[in-house]
Amino acid sequence: MATITAAMVKDLRESTGAGMMDCKAALTENNGDMQAAQDWLRKKGLSKAAKKAGRVAAEGLIGALTKGTKGVLVEVNSETDFVARNEQFQGLVKMIAQVALHHEADVEKIKASKIGDATVETAISDAIATIGENMTLRRAASLEVSKGVVSSYVHNAVIEGAGKIGVIVALESAGKTDELAVLGRQLAMHVAAAKPLALDPAGLDPQTVKREKDVLADKYRQQGKPENVIEKIVDSGLKTYYKEVCLLDQAFIHDSGKSVAQALKEAEGKVGAPIKIAGFVNYALGEGIEKQESDFAAEVAAASGKK
Repeated sequence: MATITAAMVKDLRESTGAGMMDCKAALTENNGDMQAAQDWLRKKGLSKAAKKAGRVAAEGLIGALTKGTKGVLVEVNSETDFVARNEQFQGLVKMIAQVALHHEADVEKIKASKIGDATVETAISDAIATIGENMTLRRAASLEVSKGVVSSYVHNAVIEGAGKIGVIVALESAGKTDELAVLGRQLAMHVAAAKPLALDPAGLDPQTVKREKDVLADKYRQQGKPENVIEKIVDSGLKTYYKEVCLLDQAFIHDSGKSVAQALKEAEGKVGAPIKIAGFVNYALGEGIEKQESDFAAEVAAASGKK
């Protein structure tokens, strides 16, 4: 049997665009024959999948899955929203979330994980070849506590546990698990709606705080306020800003008369123990991806030779 070198795998990957593990398998199956390996990938639909890899994938689904003290979020992208309603794609997202829950929530490690005889990366490539759109596992995150619960909420769910927005919230407590789970879901819904940037002011990016301070200070300088007055106004303005972007300071969406911190303290009576929010993660589908805008009418006109 021929020795399959890293250089051979690299060459095949560059010529086909297929995944590294798929290229290695193709060379192994074909005793190192490059041409036969390329044909093998084509027959499997993997080189076809690679041709789609350059296309923007900003649709798809956010998958959320929790089990007791651990929870995960994954974002699996496709090119069109139509694919999010495809049962094979939905099954792929659920499978990836299951893998993430039982392994590290690291994209490369998830892709290299095996489901039966194949890797997750191969499963994605197979789905690309079958469905006909580029797909990517874009990101993954997990939260875990030693005692307590991790709860989730999915907004605009297409199927159970997968939709356009996904949130997980970790609550650390020795209290009643069922009560914690109810509170955790409420908090996850709050995060989806209020979009906090951090748990408290200490968790905010210092550059973000500095930018906010600079904007406030410049605003009042232009109004001719003296510097000592500006300093006090900025401090007051920052407190208002924290109420907008820090989870514990925000007005609780389920009872706007209380802050989240107050609602948490009040819930400790039902739970029977102190409660600490150990963390939260909020994924919105396609955020940060530069989508390609198209003018459908112009495309049709161009195709028919009109302007």
